[in-house]
Amino acid sequence: MSAVKDPTLVVLQLIGGNDAMNTVIPYSNPLYYDSRKNVRIPEEDVLKIDITYGFHPSLAAIKPFWDAGKMAIIEGIGYPKPNQSHFRSMDIWYTAEPEKMSTEGWLGQVVREMDPKAENVLKAVNFGRGLPRALSLAGVPVCSLAQLDGYGLLTSLGSVDVRNSALEIFSCMYDEGMNDSGTVKTIKPVNVDDPMNEVMRYMGNTGLDAQKGADIIVTALDKYKSTVEYPNSTIAASLKGIAQTKFADFGTRVFYTSHGTFDTHANELPAHAQLWKEVSEGVAAFFADLREHDQSSDTIMLIWSEFGRRVKDNGAGTDHGAGGVAFVLGDPVNGGMYGEYPKLDDLEIGNLKYNNDFRSTYSTILEKWLEIEAKPIVHGDFEQFAFV
Repeated sequence: MSAVKDPTLVVLQLIGGNDAMNTVIPYSNPLYYDSRKNVRIPEEDVLKIDITYGFHPSLAAIKPFWDAGKMAIIEGIGYPKPNQSHFRSMDIWYTAEPEKMSTEGWLGQVVREMDPKAENVLKAVNFGRGLPRALSLAGVPVCSLAQLDGYGLLTSLGSVDVRNSALEIFSCMYDEGMNDSGTVKTIKPVNVDDPMNEVMRYMGNTGLDAQKGADIIVTALDKYKSTVEYPNSTIAASLKGIAQTKFADFGTRVFYTSHGTFDTHANELPAHAQLWKEVSEGVAAFFADLREHDQSSDTIMLIWSEFGRRVKDNGAGTDHGAGGVAFVLGDPVNGGMYGEYPKLDDLEIGNLKYNNDFRSTYSTILEKWLEIEAKPIVHGDFEQFAFV
């Protein structure tokens, strides 16, 4: 019998605003076909989940999660006063702050709660370029990599010694002239009141933490064996990297990755189908890998996008909307539809209305799965669901 492990969260972001109405399709509602003259899924192609709704056919690989009661569909998810800017809407989801700008990522706060002394630079790992603001928080180390194979910081430099020298210089550039031994280096005058100093210190620490993480995480490749074949896609590669890292037992509790763009203003039908095929097949392979390694009982995955699309198509695609859909899946999940499918005859400026705040989903994951108090992170009390 395997030992009980700490609960793990994998977050998969669908960048660009996924078309919720063409993902979970109200195929029995004639208003769907009236609104979508061109960008629609024929009823005969819908993967029906009940007498009212069904999945886009490209979700075939993850439909078995629904059939087994291991997928929660969060319908009508959103936030007050929807913002149709990708950047602002993503910031709202990243920080759980719809009313004001914030620099503290919700998952960064989660990692701080898990590891308040920042002792494990691999407590959170992002697979993808850059660092999502959801994980950004001063003092919280996060390892971020484009891919596991060949990962490292400044890997284009010729030798380990040269790279380490470059890292030391990088560190000293941003530490107010102090090196590791504490001796003062006369680099430049420091204005203690300059807010940029905090930014520079953060950059220096981040660079060193990234290198520490790189030196550890590369060993995951040697420890990984699996019979599961992942599809040939960037999201599948990222999910395989997550599996490899998880199996290496580095103590990672939060994983993040993303795929897109789902910004389908034109050419939506083939683009949306391909994107969801890549996501669903990659996710199916990932969970098959977890099950093969007896590590599926401690992992759930949240799939989300910053907003939905406009109800009426524009002839070839769909424009920015609201009232989206999210998914939570995994063996510990209590499947079902949570929230309510937005009414197609009660729109707001042509958009679906949200009926549950995304912070309800966050709160559920925080308190019922990760056992972390939600209120300080989501900035309030929100109704929780029963999907875990």
